Amino acid sequence: MVLPEEMNMTQKFETLGLIKPILEAIAITGYTTPTEVQAQAVPEALAGRDLLVSSQTGSGKTAAFMLPALQALSEPAKVAGRGVRVLVLTPTRELAMQVTKATETYGRNLKRIKTVSIVGGMPYPVQNRLLKAGADILVATPGRLLDQMQSGRVDLSRLEMLVLDEADRMLDMGFKDDLEAIVAQTPAERQTLLFSATIDNNIARLATGMLKNPVRIDVSGQAAKHENIEQRLHFADDMAHKNRLLDHLLRDVDMQQAIVFTSTKRAADDLANDLHAQGFAAGALHGDMKQSARTRTLAMLRKGGIQVLVATDVAARGIDVQGISHVINYDLPRQAEDYVHRIGRTGRAGRNGIAISLANVREQFTVRSIERFTSQAIPVSVIPGLEPKQRVFDKKPGTAMKKFGGGNGGGTKRPHSSSPGFGARRDGGAGVGAGAGTGVGTRAGGPSGGYANASKKAGTGVANWSKPAGAFAGKFAGKSDAKREGGQERGEARGWSGKPAEARGEKKTFAPRPAQRRAAA
Repeated sequence: MVLPEEMNMTQKFETLGLIKPILEAIAITGYTTPTEVQAQAVPEALAGRDLLVSSQTGSGKTAAFMLPALQALSEPAKVAGRGVRVLVLTPTRELAMQVTKATETYGRNLKRIKTVSIVGGMPYPVQNRLLKAGADILVATPGRLLDQMQSGRVDLSRLEMLVLDEADRMLDMGFKDDLEAIVAQTPAERQTLLFSATIDNNIARLATGMLKNPVRIDVSGQAAKHENIEQRLHFADDMAHKNRLLDHLLRDVDMQQAIVFTSTKRAADDLANDLHAQGFAAGALHGDMKQSARTRTLAMLRKGGIQVLVATDVAARGIDVQGISHVINYDLPRQAEDYVHRIGRTGRAGRNGIAISLANVREQFTVRSIERFTSQAIPVSVIPGLEPKQRVFDKKPGTAMKKFGGGNGGGTKRPHSSSPGFGARRDGGAGVGAGAGTGVGTRAGGPSGGYANASKKAGTGVANWSKPAGAFAGKFAGKSDAKREGGQERGEARGWSGKPAEARGEKKTFAPRPAQRRAAA
């Protein structure tokens, strides 16, 4: 694969080789400087090269492939007749709509270029009429396109450019066979542009069979790390606490519009209804909605009619609304990669954004996997009056997560611990040491390396033990009341029989075990 030379990121669109009608359309949008992926991909695509591009969401990749595609359509077709000349495949309906809108925006000054979108959820009769009228650019999801191809309504014999947008997501959704079936019906001499958030082995194998000596473009930086997005993490004790946190966040005066992500379609509907009942202009967006309802919801979001959109991951990669100031993960994503695409819905077009995740005590490893995937720590935030009562992570507000443990009855055992009531170390701040309340103490490990520092709240029948220098010191509680220091026994001990016993002297003595005490009684 060929690596492109470094681009001068101060260049303008005029230096990319685009024709005047496209430049004028770009100027209307207000953009003057291409993003990194646009600066690298557009000249190579205009030169007719295949591209394998790794670029995160929000990096401007739609224009990176659509601008050269439109310029190719401004020239006469290589093959006479009717049929699709540019095919763009996307994983979701929302992303297809976004690409279609971008095509219309950048191609407004080009004559006789028709764009058609074919996605699932649209009535077949409507799509059939659109396809019969002809299309130069076809934007489609793989499943519905394959249906139409098998019905003989789509002809790809004139195809000049194939674009796979977010190919990694299409593979995740199980479209591999559909993609291969579609590509098999396209001309071998086509130009292919493959865009993906990540380039793993699956994408590399897919690219090997579809691309010819592609230019490899790997874009990282602000868009990949989301440096313009402030990330926060809030702990929630339970659902009631999580709902109070959400209510507080949505009433923030700085919140313009927000997308709240849930893990299921039903949860999206239920939460949207609850928020609407509380006075928020809320709506839901998920895969079970009809295409007309989804289109109407997104239109209301763009016009400001919806302030809070509750959505599932189906919408994570397809919403491009610049007014989104906040993204809230009401439910954490199942895959760490989806976290990146979710929070990428804010901070669009160079703006700043805020991404807030609500995590409960059982999602410690999910948070950790997200931080590993992004190579970024998510700072913990606490809202005064809504502080969590449970502590799961060994991290203070505003710091990164380091260890897990602690809490009531949890933690990690040291090597010589065998009982849940003795020798358990607590990494969390709450419930550590004396006063653990659930019978689980702390183990600090004395210099002798033996059983050391098992502690429990007085009055529960289990003693405070420590072994700071190979000796026992502490106060037995409950049924026994003895004080030992440096191997010497002093004071009064009450055995299991309840009879007092006196013991003073210099000899080293130890209190009998419970079984011994019972036998003595």
